[in-house]
Amino acid sequence: MPTDEQLAVDLLGRTDYGRAATSMRALPFLAFARHIVVDGRVLLRMHRGCGYHRACAGSVVAYGSDNLGSARPGENLWSVQIVGQCEVIEPTAAQLELFGPAPHLVDGEPFEPVHLAIDPQFATVHSTDGGLERHFQHFL
Repeated sequence: MPTDEQLAVDLLGRTDYGRAATSMRALPFLAFARHIVVDGRVLLRMHRGCGYHRACAGSVVAYGSDNLGSARPGENLWSVQIVGQCEVIEPTAAQLELFGPAPHLVDGEPFEPVHLAIDPQFATVHSTDGGLERHFQHFL
């Protein structure tokens, strides 16, 4: 059976967007981000104009995603969260391609990307009706 960190990263690889949580000026906040998974790291693309990357860079960040809005009828629900140190990165050309096209605007402003990486230190994984346990039985 994979570890929670491995399972969380695998599940994050099935989604395109998630939410970063940290604090800015002693207040908690959530910010959405586009993400990809590369070599066990979660790479994020955020809009520089919001300034959220400044609070994330160099800090411990929680990042999560789920299939709550995309599960098909009868499909089990899941939610994951990883926690780890976050840093600003310069993605490679191959990584930029994995991110896909960027939006043109965010909140009416031209999108200016900033890229971050999180190395998962621990994770939580939640699912309904034992769906993940059945899905990952081949790891036993």
